[in-house]
Amino acid sequence: MMRHFAFKQPTPWVPPEGTMAITTLDMHTGGEPLRIITGGLPGLPGNTILEKRKYIKENLDQYRKILMWEPRGHTDMYGCIITDPISEGSDFGVIFLHNEGYSTMCGHGIIAVTKAVIDYGVIPMVKPVTEVKIDSPAGLIKARGFIQDDKVERVSFMNVPSFVQALDQVIHVEGLGQVHYDLAFGGAFYAYIDATEVNVSLTSGDLSPLVEKGMAIKREIMKSVSFHHPFEEDLNFLYGTIFTGKALNKDADIRNVCVFADGEVDRSPTGTGVSGRVAIEVARGKMKSGDSITIESIVGSTFKVKVTALVDFGSYKAVIPEVEGTAFITGMHTFLVDQNDPLKNGFILR
Repeated sequence: MMRHFAFKQPTPWVPPEGTMAITTLDMHTGGEPLRIITGGLPGLPGNTILEKRKYIKENLDQYRKILMWEPRGHTDMYGCIITDPISEGSDFGVIFLHNEGYSTMCGHGIIAVTKAVIDYGVIPMVKPVTEVKIDSPAGLIKARGFIQDDKVERVSFMNVPSFVQALDQVIHVEGLGQVHYDLAFGGAFYAYIDATEVNVSLTSGDLSPLVEKGMAIKREIMKSVSFHHPFEEDLNFLYGTIFTGKALNKDADIRNVCVFADGEVDRSPTGTGVSGRVAIEVARGKMKSGDSITIESIVGSTFKVKVTALVDFGSYKAVIPEVEGTAFITGMHTFLVDQNDPLKNGFILR
């Protein structure tokens, strides 16, 4: 007969004096985590999200390391800070963080944080669709939460103008030889590579080769290519490498695996990545305004992406993508930082 154990009520524990407490709401979108900081972070000065992003990067980076790195996080953890609104009519701002630093935009993060602010009443729920306006480092994002049974069932958002900087580029990568790639922006810059060209499958069985080859390609491109966002100098860097190939799910059109930051692998199809992808498809004449595709991730989760408009964006012909996905709440946490802990600010083991 199985014996059942019950934990005794513990004696109330008082943290040591000087212990810092940080609260979070943890979620995932298509398998990709999002840790939203809900308390314990100092205020962030700045008149724009980019200025706030610069401030935390230069003055408060220990909070990113505490929450993204071990022992509280892991190599592939992803986070979000909610700020005061910047643009007229926006509801709040966001700054996204990861193992290496701070991203400029994050689709899976927008989907998750939209669900969070509606389900928890930060933004009043309006049925059947609640609209949320979010300031991101890449620009204003308009999201919609679709309500069913008094909670957000799915989220879509209109992304920033997404464009192609270059098609059919070639770069030599040591160990791989000549690699062909397209370069596009969907809130961040990505290099897109056909997975068959570098002999990787888009499955978890090839996780290590995907990271190794993705980072090798990223490093080579960063050394030799200049990036050209038409309006924001701070956005001119290569965020990741996206390997593309045939979908494994009959309900999806293509599969994306994104290797970004310092070797993180996106479990979701990558909201900014799929936005750049449809910009490439439009540039090649394979999609037009009104068309949509379904893109799956390394774990089989999917985003639906629609080309809602074609626009001029500086010198580029850009698209406005609408990305749709689902998110789920996984936990609420209070993380403690004991000032006597020699590892209090975190570490990473690869």
